[in-house]
Amino acid sequence: MAIEKEKAKPAKYYRDESIMAWVFAAPAIILLIVFLVVPFIMAVGLSFTDQRLIPNPNLPTKIVWFRNFIRLIADEAFLRGLLNNFYFVIVVVPVQTSLALGLAILINQDIKGKNIFRTVYFAPVVTAMTVVAIVWTFLYNPGEGLINAFLQAITFGKVGPYNWLLDTKLVFPAIMLLSIWQGVGFQMVIYLAGLQEIPDPLYEASNIDGANAWQQFIYITLPQLRNTTIFVVLSTTILAFKLFDQVQVMTGGGPQNASMTTMVHVIQTGWSQLKVGYASAMSIVFFLIVLGVSLIQRRVLGDE
Repeated sequence: MAIEKEKAKPAKYYRDESIMAWVFAAPAIILLIVFLVVPFIMAVGLSFTDQRLIPNPNLPTKIVWFRNFIRLIADEAFLRGLLNNFYFVIVVVPVQTSLALGLAILINQDIKGKNIFRTVYFAPVVTAMTVVAIVWTFLYNPGEGLINAFLQAITFGKVGPYNWLLDTKLVFPAIMLLSIWQGVGFQMVIYLAGLQEIPDPLYEASNIDGANAWQQFIYITLPQLRNTTIFVVLSTTILAFKLFDQVQVMTGGGPQNASMTTMVHVIQTGWSQLKVGYASAMSIVFFLIVLGVSLIQRRVLGDE
């Protein structure tokens, strides 16, 4: 009997642990359901209607079926937003990931003041994007902006000034530069954690075999950071597709939709133009596109 009681304890113990786990997870699950799952289900339903943000008794809501989705094909702002989103992802994700890895390797060295460098590189991440966008708007000012002044100083007045945020060719690269600067610290911290998990004996053995720093990076560091890189690339891609704050604050999608993104167009359509049904259709299509890209990335990079 004593043996049976001792065998029964683990099952009860794990059952209690499971109950406690659900208790602690319940607040997060409830919030996800209320603010994510339910709104998504509502968006799916609204996407088949002509629902407006402010109901009009003279214009009752009607079911329009797939009319909203068909309209997207001819919506130039939506198509330009999608194109800009992919442009942003293709440029920002590899550049930001590479810079983050380089910075992580740099501050992982045994150098004086490395904690100061970590703080400096990570500070933009914890700064509100709205604040960052306002500051960079002043930096891009064509008359008194620091960036134009710097370019003119180092080129002796032969380059600039540029109207960064009003030039259709420069506005989106300018937003990319801001985004890379602001977000690289987040990926850097993740890479730094990955670097500190690499066993030192691997490097010690390579030193004995006569491997140089570049060979250690190629054959030890990169393979050991594979799963970290997968996480960084996937998370950065999702964040890149959500591009909204800096565009809304700095340009509102202009000039001539040159900096338009899908999220900006969705918000402007749903809140400014009051077309909730049409904005919901855009959101659903955009969600499916981002989901598809994420699944393809995971398939290519691996499932680990």
